Amino acid sequence: MDYRDWEILKVLYSQKNITRAARLLFITQPALTNRLKHMQEELGVKIVTRESRGVHFTPQGEYLVQCADDILAQYSNIKRHVRNMSHNIGNEVVGTLKLGVSNFFANYELAQILKLFKQQYPYVEFKLTTGWSKDVTQLIHNKDVHIAFVRGDYSYRGLKKHLLFEETISIASKEEIDLADLPHLPRINYSGDYLLKSLIDNWWTENYTLPPSISIEVDQVDTCKEMVINGLGYGILASRMLKDIKELYKIDLNDQKGNPILRRTWMYYHKESLEWNVVKAFVNFIETLVLQGEEH
Repeated sequence: MDYRDWEILKVLYSQKNITRAARLLFITQPALTNRLKHMQEELGVKIVTRESRGVHFTPQGEYLVQCADDILAQYSNIKRHVRNMSHNIGNEVVGTLKLGVSNFFANYELAQILKLFKQQYPYVEFKLTTGWSKDVTQLIHNKDVHIAFVRGDYSYRGLKKHLLFEETISIASKEEIDLADLPHLPRINYSGDYLLKSLIDNWWTENYTLPPSISIEVDQVDTCKEMVINGLGYGILASRMLKDIKELYKIDLNDQKGNPILRRTWMYYHKESLEWNVVKAFVNFIETLVLQGEEH
């Protein structure tokens, strides 16, 4: 059944007469009768019965008419959204933007960004998928999302990327500590993105021969942070997690040359996605936001 079939059912149900319905639909009576026959054959059910006073809808036909309003409304919305993917009237951008977002970015950065974007483009809707950065990178690679926000230097050919910010990685503790004592101090460890874990593990093996003394193992970085704040041990965390916490002692990790070890956050997208008006508007918005942040 196509769009026109649902329209036919709706008009015929309101008129209960094939001749009047055909006139309103600007088709001939035989053409309308033929479409009804085709629908019934396709579905394998009787939709209407003809009586002397007009047509009578069967229970199956009644159900199809109930569905017609929703299907026609959905088709109208789809048509409106598709038209606005490449065309906009004034400043109106319409569509649904699919975002893949790392867990940290979703929890700490995204809400404010979407709030500002919605103020400028109120008719845009969002569908979010969150997860580990490696999984989000796979989503954008497979084109399951339009735009991805990823922490870490993942690399996929064919993707456009824009650097959003970089942050240091810090040892955080409730009390002041000496780096030489680190292997003997209790550490709060957490399950994190494997690229971040690699950065930390590489730094550790370059500086210590003993393994860390893991006292508590948790599955979330937020839990690790709370444990550190409460003095249960030290943690090694990206500095953006710690920016509003004044009461902790922090030491940034440096490589063998004395340079800070940095963790970067990127926006990924496919170049061809910019053909969609809503994607182009969002990419431009983020790039402008980043430039404004650099100026301040």
